[in-house]
Amino acid sequence: MTIEAQDEQQAATKDRLVAAAISQDVGFLLAKLHAGGSIVNNRALAEFDLKERSYSVLILANSGLEPTQRELADFLSLDPSQIVALVDELEKRKLVARAPGKQDRRAKTVTATAKGSQLLAQAAVAARHAESEVLATLDDGEILQLKALLRKALWG
Repeated sequence: MTIEAQDEQQAATKDRLVAAAISQDVGFLLAKLHAGGSIVNNRALAEFDLKERSYSVLILANSGLEPTQRELADFLSLDPSQIVALVDELEKRKLVARAPGKQDRRAKTVTATAKGSQLLAQAAVAARHAESEVLATLDDGEILQLKALLRKALWG
């Protein structure tokens, strides 16, 4: 079978399955968008030796908000042990630094280093291109609306 024939067959299958009731399920739609977006994001971030999760930690570490590891875990919906591993990796690369928390010295805050901020600036360009690729069928107004609706659904 030629590549063109395979592409046509895949498109026909997709069109047929889109008619299924699951394509109206919000959880399914969000999971499908996330899965596709993660593939594109990870591909775009690979040249910086980052993945979606480590990139997310680096963004928050660079925010000026000095999040603790616990706050990162809660906000990113990850297990604290996953955050420790991500921060360990970024710290080993000298992209972030840990420091005792200001209110609770047992808590460790995570902040980006100058090197981390520089890498983030470069990676952010690639991430924006990846986002544009994933949302290419939406116009600018629809993208803003989608983001606003997702934030509202998540945080009110």
